[in-house]
Amino acid sequence: MAIHPIEYRYGHSEMKSVWSEETRLVKMLEVEAALAKAEVKAGYIPKGVEEKIKRGAGKVKLERVKAIEDEIHHDVMAVVHALSEQSEDAGKWVHFGATSNDILDTATALQIKDAIMIFRKETAKLRSVLIDTALLHKNTVCAGRTHGQIGVPTTYGLRFAIWASEMDRHMERLDQLTPRATAGKMSGAVGTQAAFGKKGIEIQKRTMEELGIEPADVSNQIIQRDRHAEFVMWMANTVTTLDKICVEIRSLARSEIAEVEESFGKKQVGSSTMPHKRNPIKSEQVCGLARIVRAMVEPELLNNTLWDERDLTNSSCERIVFPESCVLTDHVIRLTTTIIQNLRFYPENIRKNLDLLNGLNMGEAVMIELTKKGVGRQEAHEIVRQSAMTARETQGQMKDALLGNETVSKYLSDDDITGIMDPEKYIGTAVEQVESLAAKLKKRK
Repeated sequence: MAIHPIEYRYGHSEMKSVWSEETRLVKMLEVEAALAKAEVKAGYIPKGVEEKIKRGAGKVKLERVKAIEDEIHHDVMAVVHALSEQSEDAGKWVHFGATSNDILDTATALQIKDAIMIFRKETAKLRSVLIDTALLHKNTVCAGRTHGQIGVPTTYGLRFAIWASEMDRHMERLDQLTPRATAGKMSGAVGTQAAFGKKGIEIQKRTMEELGIEPADVSNQIIQRDRHAEFVMWMANTVTTLDKICVEIRSLARSEIAEVEESFGKKQVGSSTMPHKRNPIKSEQVCGLARIVRAMVEPELLNNTLWDERDLTNSSCERIVFPESCVLTDHVIRLTTTIIQNLRFYPENIRKNLDLLNGLNMGEAVMIELTKKGVGRQEAHEIVRQSAMTARETQGQMKDALLGNETVSKYLSDDDITGIMDPEKYIGTAVEQVESLAAKLKKRK
């Protein structure tokens, strides 16, 4: 019986597989096999043992591990017993010198490494879709807004380029944190490696080399959770960018703005009672699930504040934090990519909103031009401000209010003002910025 929505509603099979029971067992067995190989190379256990343990690892079944755990009530020792059963006479060397968290934390590092590979692939895909959309709409002039009010013009290309650049920074952060979040260890009960004797550092190094991850410089019984907290905070930071993108899409899709719209299927139902509705449900889903991922940050930060060389308060918590945050983050990255790929633009509404204020939003352009003509900047600002107040109160055209001012008419003609107040001519370097960013990001892998 499915209970959690991740089981039946949210998440992609690729990321779910990383955090499945089956994968968890496979990773733990990989660590045990790598440990045996490292110990043989270090001369700590007899030659040939590693091959039998490796073969045994391929024969262990999840059902057998669960059956043993039901009897002994210890998850790692259940794996150790199941592996020993399948390793012939080498079974007595399974888990030699290790403590449970040598296996658990190193297996977690392997899972995080796999999750990061998926994140990098999907984040790169979203970054590419955003920059492609930016290039497609680099000349789509629209109303810029600050404080929810229409300001000077911008372009849709610049909006999407800003988001693409932000996703690129998330990819950079992911690359930077990867070696820290995927470190493993073989440090024993309290971190001294006493059970490995003087071979401890060598065994740890060889084990991690076999697994393709970095060894922790020092640790106690566990890998310190600042590493994992950084990874969880990356997910929270990333989904917050997606939240921001989808909040903007939802805002721009409002009936009274209607500049963009999520794709809507021919048979899709928007409301059970209002048949006309075309709700931005995908964007709303992104915004909602982002809240859950952000909520994972505090538990993982608290998982770093354990007693002495360790306690068990992090364990139950992380069984939820790691899979849930990874599955939901991956889900919303993929969903946002789909939203952007299928986003509809309505040029007529974009232009209508650009002209909605009868030219009031072009006041800055006039102020700049008056200053260039010799009027002081502060005086020009006041002239334009007063003209804007007049136009707003009379619900007239800003152009007419400006021409009614003696100073303005002294320096600028009717045709001058018409040209200055053309929104298409007041987008600065927006196009060049998009093109420059696209050229930069297209070189990235």
